[in-house]
Amino acid sequence: MRGTAAVEVIAVTSPAHKSAFLQLPKSIYASDPKWIAPLDIERRVHFDQRRNPFFRHAEGQLFLALEGNRPVGRISAHIDHLHLERYGDATGQFGFLEAIDRQDVFAALFSRAESWLQERGLRRVQGPFSFSINDESGLLIDGFEHPPAIMMNHARPYYGARVVAEGYVKAKDLIAYHYCSNTPVPRAIQSRIDRNRASGKLSVRPFSKRHFARDLAIIIDIFNDAWSTNWNFVPMTPAEIQNLGNVLRFLIKGEHIAIASYENEPAAMIVTLPDINRMCRDLGGRLLPLGWVKLLWRLNFATHEAFRVPLLGVRKKFRNSAVGSMLAVAVMGAIQAFHHGRGTYPGELSWILEDNLPTRRLLEAVGGQHYKTYRVYEKSIA
Repeated sequence: MRGTAAVEVIAVTSPAHKSAFLQLPKSIYASDPKWIAPLDIERRVHFDQRRNPFFRHAEGQLFLALEGNRPVGRISAHIDHLHLERYGDATGQFGFLEAIDRQDVFAALFSRAESWLQERGLRRVQGPFSFSINDESGLLIDGFEHPPAIMMNHARPYYGARVVAEGYVKAKDLIAYHYCSNTPVPRAIQSRIDRNRASGKLSVRPFSKRHFARDLAIIIDIFNDAWSTNWNFVPMTPAEIQNLGNVLRFLIKGEHIAIASYENEPAAMIVTLPDINRMCRDLGGRLLPLGWVKLLWRLNFATHEAFRVPLLGVRKKFRNSAVGSMLAVAVMGAIQAFHHGRGTYPGELSWILEDNLPTRRLLEAVGGQHYKTYRVYEKSIA
């Protein structure tokens, strides 16, 4: 049903409209008990093209849908020039999609975003990516009954149908697994790990914050190798790596990350993050006046409710092999022991490409349960 006033979509250029863009989800999810407001200060930095390193190789525009003076929807359109250099597919992206449950609002938002991309010579659009594939990716299409983990998005159940009604089709599904830190490792894999450790071929150690730059470089090197042939993969730039390092310094202890070496070569890694979404759910996105005190205390002293695994990688040369499976389970076992020892049991492994069947089978073998699906959509705008 259409409203009484026409829907107008404007480019976000003023501080007032930027604040409206930032605050809109709070009204969209006001009645959703599972949604958790992200921290306003973090979102402002993420949207700031001068401070977000993504925009050193990209351009983009935020759009806000208004009905009269009331914000009713938002979307971004952006172009990652590193993606275009790597794939040459004339594809732009959309992201940060939020709107009330009306097709005219979705239609107006997509029309404006698609026009912006067409004007710049793009012939296809994919999304949502907020902003890159290394940020929040995909639209939640099942698992609405669970709160979003850190750096993962939430959505209203009607979003998917509204997107499809605008001519979008599935490009790829991204799978999130629920994982419990007290799940025992299968005996056969554990025996293989024990034998290789005893022989000196395998070693597993935590991340060293004392040698932060060295170990961050190891993680990124394995990441770039392990993901190099993945769908839509774009390597991180040095500035993005530095930005990741700043996040890790703040959030983690060394044992949140494990690095495995095989025959003295760093060969696998896993990165876990405390799920600060759970720590922030009573803050309403605000750190002032006392929210920052609560967050710091919870990070450093409270038992963490949950964790997320955003990165798990094994070098390509070990892929689809018994050694590769052993390396993956070895690093998982290390962080499992750490979180279990701290009393943190539930975790999320996310995300995994739907057609990455070897990894999915491995995660399911160690107790992972598919509990959410995020969908990336695409549309020709030639």
